[in-house]
Amino acid sequence: MKTSIAKAAVLAASLTLAAPLVWAQNIALVNGKAVPKARVDAMIDQIIKQPQQPGQPPQVKTPELEQKVKDEIVLREIFLQEAERRGLQASVDYKTQMELARQSILIRALFMDFEKKNPTAEGEIRAEYDKIKAANGDKEYRARHILVEKEDDAKSLIAQIKAGAKFEDLAKKNSKDPGSAENGGDLDWANPGNYVPEFSQALTKLEKGQFTETPVKSQFGFHIIKLEEVRSTQFPGFEEVKAQIAQRQSQTKLAKFRDDLKAKAKTDYKFSN
Repeated sequence: MKTSIAKAAVLAASLTLAAPLVWAQNIALVNGKAVPKARVDAMIDQIIKQPQQPGQPPQVKTPELEQKVKDEIVLREIFLQEAERRGLQASVDYKTQMELARQSILIRALFMDFEKKNPTAEGEIRAEYDKIKAANGDKEYRARHILVEKEDDAKSLIAQIKAGAKFEDLAKKNSKDPGSAENGGDLDWANPGNYVPEFSQALTKLEKGQFTETPVKSQFGFHIIKLEEVRSTQFPGFEEVKAQIAQRQSQTKLAKFRDDLKAKAKTDYKFSN
C-alpha cells in the first residue's frame, strides 16, 4: 500500500516538472489541441529568408515579428479546425490544390538544391565583370541628334546650322525622336555600342563640337549628329556590382539546368517554344 502511494507521488511530481517543458514546446491550446512553437519558428525562418527589395534592410527576428507570427499561427489553427470540422479536406478541390502545392514545393527544392551545389566562383564573377567592362569600351560620348524622315529635310537643316541656327532649337522643332527632341536632341552620356552601327560609326569620327555635314541614314530615318563631349568610361568598381553579376550568373546557370532537363526528357508533348 505504501509502495503504491509512493509511486503515485513520484509520478505526480514528474508530471508537474514536465508541464513547463511541454508548454515551452507549444504556444497555445485551441479547442484542446496544442499549437506547436515549431510552426512559429518555421514561419519566421521563411520570412527572414525571403529576398528583400533593393535598398531595403534585411528582415531580422524581433519581438514584434514573433508576436505577429504567433497571432497568425493561432488564427490559422482556429480556421484549420473549422475547415476540417466541415470535412473540406475530403473535397476534390482541396486535394487538387494540395497536389499543386506539393509539386511547387518540391520543384522549388530542386532548384534551390541545384543552386546550393553549383555556386558561382569568384573567378567566374571577375571574368564576367572584365567582359562587360571591355564591351563598354574606354570612352563615353555625349551627343545630340536631329531625326527626320526625309534626306532632303536633313540636308535643309544642315544648311540652317551652317548658316548659324542653333542645333538645339532645330532639334526641338524638327526631330522625330520623342526621347530627345524636347531636350534639344540631347542623348546624354552613352557608349557608342548603344546606338545602331551607322549612328555609332558617324559619331566616333566627329571631333568635339562638330556635327555631321552629311545626313546619316539608319533604320529610323536620317540623323544629324553633333558631338558635345568625350570622357573616359565611368564604370562601377568590381565590388559595387559583384553581387548583381553573381545573381545574374546564378540565374543563367539555373536557366540552363532547366533547359537541359527539358531537352533530356522523353515526352511526346510539343512545347509552344
